[in-house]
Amino acid sequence: MPFAIGTDGPFVPALIVVDMQEDFCPPGSLAVQEGRDIAPLINCLLSESGFVTRIATQDYHPSDHISFASNHPPPNNRPFESCIEMKNPAPGKEMETRPQQLWPVHCVADSPGAELIPEIRADLIDVVVHKGKHSQVEMYSAFADAFGNSDPAMAEKSVNMDIAELLRDHKVTDVFVVGLAGDYCVKCTAIDAAKAGFRSWIVEEATKCVVPTDWEKVKQEVQAAGVSVIHADDPMIQKLAVR
Repeated sequence: MPFAIGTDGPFVPALIVVDMQEDFCPPGSLAVQEGRDIAPLINCLLSESGFVTRIATQDYHPSDHISFASNHPPPNNRPFESCIEMKNPAPGKEMETRPQQLWPVHCVADSPGAELIPEIRADLIDVVVHKGKHSQVEMYSAFADAFGNSDPAMAEKSVNMDIAELLRDHKVTDVFVVGLAGDYCVKCTAIDAAKAGFRSWIVEEATKCVVPTDWEKVKQEVQAAGVSVIHADDPMIQKLAVR
């Protein structure tokens, strides 16, 4: 049964380990500096008895994914530099657009680069979510694509599971988010967890950014969206051993 934390009511925590994949860790094609170094702390969190479910996400793109620079003609196809205009693939919303950063080819479905790194204790993971499967739209968050599409007919083209429904089925109240990268998929997943009605937490030492100097700006952004950024020795982490 859930237990109370002060006057905050039930505490039913879940852990989301975001995109700890070969292509996002050195020497991968879109490697985040020191990305592998956070695996021991993530494993410590995975081993905490308090989580009612432990979820790992994987970018799982088709080879023709819109974010791959090589899928666009020159000169506007330079990874890390170029942006293109991405259209909302949802029916009736095609006029809605947003800029899309272009990346090197990464995390292609069923490729070695899409695999979870072996440093992560996969045996402690309950559920694996494959996201970013739709070729025409980016999906940083595990909850929704870049346009926030949540209609089942659209969502199932991008992700293999409704993560919000999964968390609600477990009566989760609090979502702890760790992994890669702090300035993209971790940020967006944590913000969308808060939007979905969960208390949302990022463990600062258990994430790394594509652009490390952006972390302070990212913290301000997520905190403004209702996400709490905490340290690994925070009392909230200590609560996980009490259930």
